[in-house]
Amino acid sequence: MRGRLWQWQFGAAGIGERRALDTAPIAFSDIPGWSADDHSAAFGAFLRSCDGAGAAIAAIREAALSLGAAPTPDAARRFFEGNFSAHHVTPQPEGAIVTGYFEPELAGSLEPAGAFAGPVYSLPDDLVLIPEDKRPEALAADLTAARATPEGLAPYYTRREIDEGALRGRGLEIAYLADPAEAFIMHVQGSGLISLPDGRPMRVGFAGKNGHPYTSIGKLLVERGELAPANASLEAVLGWMRADVRRARALMWENKSYIFFRVLDRAEAAIGPHGALGAPLTPGRSLAVDPRYHRLGLPVWVSAPAFMTGDGAPFNRLMIAQDTGSAIRGPVRGDIFWGTGAEAGRIAGETKHLCDFCILIPN
Repeated sequence: MRGRLWQWQFGAAGIGERRALDTAPIAFSDIPGWSADDHSAAFGAFLRSCDGAGAAIAAIREAALSLGAAPTPDAARRFFEGNFSAHHVTPQPEGAIVTGYFEPELAGSLEPAGAFAGPVYSLPDDLVLIPEDKRPEALAADLTAARATPEGLAPYYTRREIDEGALRGRGLEIAYLADPAEAFIMHVQGSGLISLPDGRPMRVGFAGKNGHPYTSIGKLLVERGELAPANASLEAVLGWMRADVRRARALMWENKSYIFFRVLDRAEAAIGPHGALGAPLTPGRSLAVDPRYHRLGLPVWVSAPAFMTGDGAPFNRLMIAQDTGSAIRGPVRGDIFWGTGAEAGRIAGETKHLCDFCILIPN
């Protein structure tokens, strides 16, 4: 029987909007590829999410801890089957697409020097989230954050205004980058591993955004005939941007959204980039979802029949909802984290496939 499942009842309140999922119960044995997956890989990602997922999985956390950090694939599969029920999600008009993202590696400096002139900013203290129940009429409905002023809330500075110096002189700079195109990609991905001149790495993660809606520059290039849809990979977009810096700057400004970062401490940085849940991301097992529909920390089965994995089999994999993204909108819309560096970026840039979701809800 198909029904309406209110994900916010499992703890996702406070995300602004509450959206219902159209779902139907499904037996684990009827999920394509379920028995063939390595459930221990998903279990590891799930275990790292337990502390941040709240009361929804408090009891399950104890059962998970009892298995240890590295259960066998069969033991992990039995854990998921015994503690969750599966529900197939009906796609909606927003689309049913899975894409990919990654953590870029960039050259940078702690001080502005030579080519290192593009600042990476920390979260400003005048940036506030807009309360949905008290939204000023003067603010556009698609703004999620604003600037606190003596006169009240105002739209926060856009990408162009920030690039042109709106935040200069406030001591918010945490690093400087040389390549504006790479810096922009770091904003899109939400994290970065910066190599400093002395060879030290500095890992930065998402701290907040200016509240303006995200605009895909890749989509704009396709719509304007600058790139063919079949060739609009990340490398192609970067190539276009580097070929004409002036036009690239104007194009980037069309995306008014701007990301602020924080420096991960040594312990955090040692285990990799973190997602919106606060848990470290696991390549190939961490999924960014739309939090209006999905509770972060819960497992999601992703099936993409046209997406062939390295062994030639269709992509059928249990993943953990650990992150969000401005472009990830819809009940069957996901973004797979592929890891750090150029190879992960290549895979992420080529990942765009029709998909199907089954969500696992705690019993």
